Amino acid sequence: MDLHLEGITHRYGDMTVLDGIDLKIESGQIVCVIGPSGCGKSTLLRFIGGLERPDSGEVLQVGNAPAESLNPLTYIFQDFALLPWRTVEGNVSLVLEDHDLSRHAAAEIIEDVLARTKLTDFKKAFPRQLSGGMKQRVAIARALAVKPAVMLMDEPLSGLDAQTRELLMDDLIDLWSREKFTAVYVTHNLNEAVRLGHKIVVLSRRPGRIREIVEIDTPIDGRRRGNAVLNQTQDVLWELLREEAIAADMELTNG
Repeated sequence: MDLHLEGITHRYGDMTVLDGIDLKIESGQIVCVIGPSGCGKSTLLRFIGGLERPDSGEVLQVGNAPAESLNPLTYIFQDFALLPWRTVEGNVSLVLEDHDLSRHAAAEIIEDVLARTKLTDFKKAFPRQLSGGMKQRVAIARALAVKPAVMLMDEPLSGLDAQTRELLMDDLIDLWSREKFTAVYVTHNLNEAVRLGHKIVVLSRRPGRIREIVEIDTPIDGRRRGNAVLNQTQDVLWELLREEAIAADMELTNG
């Protein structure tokens, strides 16, 4: 299933947040969205997920979600959104409980996604017993359990330390290499964007408009730290963002 964004425009009162966003998200791609603070990245993600409606424009689902998909659009949040009174497997099972699945079928799905996210040995643990990186693995496993057509990822690694971010980027690359999922990935981190994105959408400062779409041809599973092409791409992205990031920072600071 592809997603087509056509003319997405939105205002909060007199302030235009997004203006005329046209974008195609193709099945099997990770599309990263970057831009200065306050440019509407997370707002755009909410429109894609149907949590809010824009003032004008529309998000079209083109084609059908996979037959086995239980939830075509699924979020992964920055703050994990785990239930503290449920174990790891209990948090994953939560998203399956409203679906018409036998206990055996649900158990098979849970075991599969826990294995894929390296959580099998932690399935009886509670969130308070887990590191930040492990909590985010649980959130990823929970999203995978419903076999979404598109995962919507709102700065999923931003609250983690640098080493944990690197490990989870490796995990996401490994997951994508084994089963080509589709994702819209909002981030401030340019390294994450060039490591994970097939397509990087650069938004301008408010009102958010698409300044540039940068495509990376290097296979995602061949992107290693220190890669000259990725470093050059990251420099290009920073040059696109630098002046607007400074202006956005001053605008926010000055209220």
